[in-house]
Parts: sequence; C-alpha cells; structure tokens
Amino acid sequence: MKRIIINGANGYVASNFIEELLQQNYEVIALVRGNDKNPAEKRMQKAMIEITQGAFKKPENLKILDYSLLDENFGIEEQTLKELFDGEVDYYHFAASLKYDFKAKDEIFQTNMDGVQNSVRVFSKFAGKECRFFFVSTAYSCGKFDGMFEEKFYENADISEFRNYYEQSKRFAENLIRKHMENEGLKGHILRLSQVVGNSKTGVTATDYGIFDFSRRIQSLANRHANLKLRVKVDPESTQNLIPIDTVVTYLMQTVKVKELPVIMNMVAKRAIKNQFILKTLGELLPIELIPQMDLEKAEMDAYERIISIGMSFTASYTGTNLSFDTTKLDEGLQVEVDNLSDDSVRLMLENFLGNATDKKAQVAC
Repeated sequence: MKRIIINGANGYVASNFIEELLQQNYEVIALVRGNDKNPAEKRMQKAMIEITQGAFKKPENLKILDYSLLDENFGIEEQTLKELFDGEVDYYHFAASLKYDFKAKDEIFQTNMDGVQNSVRVFSKFAGKECRFFFVSTAYSCGKFDGMFEEKFYENADISEFRNYYEQSKRFAENLIRKHMENEGLKGHILRLSQVVGNSKTGVTATDYGIFDFSRRIQSLANRHANLKLRVKVDPESTQNLIPIDTVVTYLMQTVKVKELPVIMNMVAKRAIKNQFILKTLGELLPIELIPQMDLEKAEMDAYERIISIGMSFTASYTGTNLSFDTTKLDEGLQVEVDNLSDDSVRLMLENFLGNATDKKAQVAC
C-alpha cells in the first residue's frame, strides 16, 4: 500500500484526513512544525485527540516528524527523506498561512509562496516518478472573479482583483505549481477547498473559522447583553459555500485511490447556504435578533453594532457574494456520491459549536 506524506498535518482538514487514512491502514508520515514548548509529536497528538473527541491512540502506521517548511530539506536528514519517498508516495501540501490582513502580507507570501516552492524542491529532489504532489489550495483563489470559476489555471493578478492577500497568495502558488509541471514534469494536482465546516452527520465542529468565528462573537455579545436587536451589514440573499469536513475527507480519500486524476478540482459544496438562514438560526439559538442590512453605514451603527462590525473584518468581505464554481472535473475524476449540505446540518453544526464554546473564548472574541 502506498505511503502518504502530509505537511501541516496538525491542521483541521489534514488531521481529519489522517484519521481516515489510518483507519484504512495507510502508512502516514505527518510533518509538523514543533517548538520548545510544543514539540511536533505533542501538537499532532493534540490535534488528533480533538477531532476524535479524546478517543485517539497513536497507531503503528503513523509516524510524526518535526520539520521546518522553509529550511533546506525541511531540516530533516537526507537519508530519512530518501527512505520516506522510496516507492509509491502521495504527498499533500496543506501548510499555509490563513492570515489575510494587509499588515501580514510578507508573512502570508513567505508561507504560501516560499513554503510551496521549498516543498516542491524537496519533493522533486527525493520523490520518484510514480509519486504525486497535491497542493491544497482554496476555491477563493477565484478572487473577485465574476462568473463560473472553472477547474483550470488563471493568470496571476493585482491585489485589487482579490479580497485579501491570502486569496492572491494561493493564486500565485497555483501558478508556481503550474510552472514546475510545465518546465520540470512535476506530477502535480491542485485541490481547491471552499469554507470547510463541521461534520454533516454528527454536527461535531472543531473549527472556529469563517461563520463559526462570527457565531462566537455573536454568542459573546448575546451572553453579556441578552435580547439585543442588532443590524448587521450582510446581504441576506447572498450565500456561503460551506463544505462539510466528512465530504472533504471523502474527496481526499478518492484522490489517494484513483490513479488518473484531473490536474485541478474544485472541492466545493454543490448547494450554498443563504446568509439569511445563518442569521435566523443564530437568533433561534441565542438570545439575540440579527437584522441583515447591506447598506448599513458605520455612522448609523450603535455601540454594539460597531463591535460586531469590527469583528467582521475578514468575514465582511464574503457577506455579499454568490460565487459559482464548476465541478465537472471533480465529478468525473473522483466518481463518488456525496450528499448536499442541508439547512438542518448547518443548524446542527452551529448548535454543536455554540454549545462547546467556552466563556474564555467568548471573551477573546470580543
């Protein structure tokens, strides 16, 4: 059975992927950045314990290695890398900076561009011809593209064509992979994920990104000032493309099992969720009423509305979007059936997340 090497292995999507790989008896090499306080082994164990709700016990088919994304050979001995890449190997590059603000531009590009470049360099040096390189990108590399975002490469563009530097860095990284494929024969694939959320069946949600970060901020305010009626600068008819973690894992497992794959696949939800439903559900779960008003200006906001607005510095960019993604190559390449995300599943995730949110986290949120 082939070996699977994953960097950024302690992240939310990567760790869920690893859990399924281990259950299906694949040999997994998890590359994790450690430090003096939290070594790689400890960080990986913590991530696995969290997603399995305490049930994880490290199996024999999991090996955890400390690595440094930007260092030569990842800071790992050459002989070790030769052994790791010996035979049939699928390599998944998950490592990324999820920061987005303009002040973090250098850090974003260092991780999301220089880190990818170094990852390709290590892969090309040690991997055999039968090995494959999977770059985990984002569907939001589409930027402000208007129309159907197809499963193909798009040229690099100025920051004005994107909502933030995170999106732009991912587009640039995709084209970096493209260059290595065209010039050096890299056996590369681009996997574009939309906003990954909780489990569609159980509701278990171990991520606080996107709509869950917003939900936690609303919860913090509602817990301290019950029964508020607040306007939020959101288009009620616009949508969020939310893809459940179990669907993502199903797709990722197929990339391991299917030999011939498309170069680019948009791993996105086939059915988007309206902002109106998310706001309505939060109003039902919390002692607060949220009124969407897209033309709401800061000068019109009261003190509580301004608090929410400040906390939406990232999510605000996506509250007026109705993005369209082509999935023809995804469907043809993976040939696997997945259920559409339902409103009931989203509600279950929000219930789970808000029920497990701690007051300490809520204080940090606002």
